Amino acid sequence: MRGTASDRGRALLRHSRGLGLVFLVLCLLGPGAATARDLLVATVDGSINPASADYLIRAIERAEKEEAAGLLIELDTPGGLVSSTQDIIQEMLNAKVPVIVYVTPRGAWAASAGTFITLASTVAAMSPGTSIGAAHPVSAVGGSGDQGKEGGGRDFAAEKAENFLAAYVESIAKQKKRNVEWAVEAVRNSVAIGADEALEIGVIDLVAKSREELLEKIEGNEVMVDGEPVTLAVVDAPQVRVEMTVVQSIFAFLADPNVAVLLLAIGVIGIYMEVQAPGMIVPGAVGVGALILAGFAFQILPFSWIGLLLVIVGIGLMIAELFVTSFGLLFAGGIACFLVGGSMVFDRPTVSDLTISFWEVLVPTALAMTLIGALIAYSLGRTLFVHQTTGLDEMIGLVGRSTSAIEPRGARRKGTVFVRGEYWSAEADEAIEPGEAVEVLSIEGLTLHVRRAEQSRS
Repeated sequence: MRGTASDRGRALLRHSRGLGLVFLVLCLLGPGAATARDLLVATVDGSINPASADYLIRAIERAEKEEAAGLLIELDTPGGLVSSTQDIIQEMLNAKVPVIVYVTPRGAWAASAGTFITLASTVAAMSPGTSIGAAHPVSAVGGSGDQGKEGGGRDFAAEKAENFLAAYVESIAKQKKRNVEWAVEAVRNSVAIGADEALEIGVIDLVAKSREELLEKIEGNEVMVDGEPVTLAVVDAPQVRVEMTVVQSIFAFLADPNVAVLLLAIGVIGIYMEVQAPGMIVPGAVGVGALILAGFAFQILPFSWIGLLLVIVGIGLMIAELFVTSFGLLFAGGIACFLVGGSMVFDRPTVSDLTISFWEVLVPTALAMTLIGALIAYSLGRTLFVHQTTGLDEMIGLVGRSTSAIEPRGARRKGTVFVRGEYWSAEADEAIEPGEAVEVLSIEGLTLHVRRAEQSRS
């Protein structure tokens, strides 16, 4: 019995050890396979604004919460707001997961704010045919602090922005061990380079033709994340795209200066058309909606009150030309105010490098408003030559029949005529017999002044 119990104990022990090994293997392999770390992918194709900043910040927070293998940001931007860029970079520099910035597709650029974001990444990569740089704070009309100096004055706002951004990009490049001298030159002198040169001088880490090639090249590389070395494991990581919310997408669209100015112009024109032709409803509704959206856009974007007032005055002068005979002077002044104001409205180099496209947006908008004004003037002009078809004056020139004798003007008794399906009292300068065709010359109160018609036209 003792031996039997011992044998059973050893068998049970062996069996339990086998189960323990199986359990240990499942613990080591099972959870790893079930919770494979994802690679989150975010895309920025447009300006850097509060909406895109919120999108990227939430993407980083999600990557940290899910302990992702990393966050890949595919970037193509002309620049954006300084405050939004700072928010993104602060989140990137303090991220607890690798943040990979990839300037793509071919022909894309990481200009201005995009330069800062690329330099602040854990891994910076570019597609062939892309460019980076031109981070100098330039005004919307092409001016800068240097040009101000050459003209005998100093643009202190531009100088302040330039010095601040130069120091800021220098600190980022030093922390990420990238080419500090080039980064400062990109801010001070708007230097821009292509992908191959950026790799050669140490601005970025690699050039990759595709996302797959990028991931293969960085697989197994050791990078510093939050002060700790981390080995990248991204090739086999499931790729999960991070999408913008509907609200973020709407605000990202509205945060385009070109869109803001177009909405303002559409809003004013729509309201004007509704006032001129009450009851059309559609122009008024479109105008109100456009002005509301423009209001949201101007809440997002930093703007110059002087530029905005010039835009509004310009539109007002163009509308005033339709009511005041100035031989085109008011309209020309309106066009000039609109173009100058549109160039100034987002001229805030200390807080933003977003500008309005002069030739692609302002000039076509001004031409479109000119065409609309010309069509309205033409339509109003045509009405002056159209024969009236309603009211009493419409009866002048109509031909009817006398239903009684009409004595010469001044007689005590007036005759009666039948015109346009109605009986009217009538008088004439000559005697007219009943049944004769008569033509209406004028109307005085409820009496028609008629004459014998040369031919019947009724």
